[in-house]
Amino acid sequence: MKSGDGGVLTTTLEKALEWGRSNSLWPLTFGLACCAIEMMAIQAADLDISRFGSEIFRNSPRQSDLMIVSGTVTKKMAPRLRRLYDEMPYPKYVIAMGVCVIQGGPYNQGYSVVMGVDKVVPVDVYVPGCPPTPEALTYGIMLLQKKIRNETER
Repeated sequence: MKSGDGGVLTTTLEKALEWGRSNSLWPLTFGLACCAIEMMAIQAADLDISRFGSEIFRNSPRQSDLMIVSGTVTKKMAPRLRRLYDEMPYPKYVIAMGVCVIQGGPYNQGYSVVMGVDKVVPVDVYVPGCPPTPEALTYGIMLLQKKIRNETER
């Protein structure tokens, strides 16, 4: 018998669920500033986010399990962002996209800018850049998928 011919594949139920969860991320439509244009570009034909099972950005947090925070988070917007995060069902994941989200960016001296979205919601993957390219966000989604497949307990 050659290797690869027939055989039995065994796995645990938890590993199968992690695989399914990682290949069906449903992102929330949530763009705050210029990085949102780059986030929209990953739905284009050349990048095609549907490879990851994420064809449609959901309009309701109750239908989403991935929040991509893209753009400058202000102190006025932070409670609303937290509310949307709290309304998402478990398990939920966050990608911080752009230097403004990660550390305030060029607006870090502003009185109204939150110096890192991780002060508002827990972040799983950071995608740096000003603005980050759609390819960088695609790579961030792939990193999140690897993290989901390897997690045992959150």
